[in-house]
Amino acid sequence: MRTTRRSWLGLLAAAALACTAGAGPAAAQNKDVLVFAAASLKNALDQIAADWQRQTGKKVVISYAASNTLIKQIEQGAPADMFISADLDWMNYGQEKNLIKPDTRSNLLGNRLVLVAPKDSTASVNLQPGIDVAALLKGGRLAMGNVDAVPAGKYGKAALEKLGAWDGVKDKIAQADNVRAALLFVSRGEAPFGIVYQTDAAADPSVKIVGTFPENTHPPIIYPIALTKESTNSDAQAFLSHIRSPAARAAFERQGFTVLAPGGQRS
Repeated sequence: MRTTRRSWLGLLAAAALACTAGAGPAAAQNKDVLVFAAASLKNALDQIAADWQRQTGKKVVISYAASNTLIKQIEQGAPADMFISADLDWMNYGQEKNLIKPDTRSNLLGNRLVLVAPKDSTASVNLQPGIDVAALLKGGRLAMGNVDAVPAGKYGKAALEKLGAWDGVKDKIAQADNVRAALLFVSRGEAPFGIVYQTDAAADPSVKIVGTFPENTHPPIIYPIALTKESTNSDAQAFLSHIRSPAARAAFERQGFTVLAPGGQRS
């Protein structure tokens, strides 16, 4: 496991898929806490990890991607210590496959689903039943995470179906590997609209929210967290506790997340 872990950390650094808290990738050692986290958590979690390092001197290496990608990597042997998913389905998958420690699992955060456009857009969209999203696109495409796998994409498809808009727009989707990639399509002006989380929109000044999906149009957006079954890193539990601290709560709330009590309720 030690060799595998070192090799994995090297791959993360080489591919620029990991972010260290206050240190370069070369500083990553066997003792570092390796976190696999949903892409939408990047801004808040980078700050939380940096704060933890300043307090403890311990390092965190974070790999951000779509939740489905991360749990499949863990299933294939990637030596993560912690998994934070953007939906319950992929954490449930990890629990069913015996990839996590169920007694460490809890619901961490809530989020909102929004429609974004480039910052200079004059659009204002009332996301109500019967809306013609295809007409809004004016020949362009709607940016979304992969609707069959990426949590934000699944939530988005559910919302469009509930509003009666999916059939009209399903052939006009620009699907991305994760929600931040979908956001980038809009930020770069490559798509006139995109469906992302409220927190993603807050993290990119090149986009603006033009509509918010009613919460009853899609399953509740919940981010569960757990330590992985194979983790033997004692610092992982300490970092998990830090993520539940008041300071971490403030960092999440600054990015627009709703912090949930361990039982899944607003705290």
